[in-house]
Amino acid sequence: MKTKILFVLCLLTGLMFINAGCDKFFHYMPMPKEMPEKMVKAGQAFMQIGWLMPLVGAMEILGGLLLIIPRTRALGALVLVPLLTGILLANISMAPSGLPIVLVLIAIVLWVIIDNWEKYLPMIRK
Repeated sequence: MKTKILFVLCLLTGLMFINAGCDKFFHYMPMPKEMPEKMVKAGQAFMQIGWLMPLVGAMEILGGLLLIIPRTRALGALVLVPLLTGILLANISMAPSGLPIVLVLIAIVLWVIIDNWEKYLPMIRK
């Protein structure tokens, strides 16, 4: 039962990241009207750096795909940790209203990391 729940959570989380990554390339999701001014300015600054948004989008797509596939889930979690760190810090500093969803995503990725801990051990052993 635990593996089925984890699979469903990873599927939904992976699809959310794939959707967010695809939006970085195709811009099909509308911008929220109530977005804080700081967040709008930060987004405009990121768009000025031509390679940054495609890189973030590609990493979101890759991390989402890896998270969905059980065999590559541990690697997907590692790919998503830096992205989630940036999302968390952005929400803490500019849009605290988005913190609940970010904390849920972090909890899911942490569950994946804890569940796959033995796969990470060779990287940290002598």
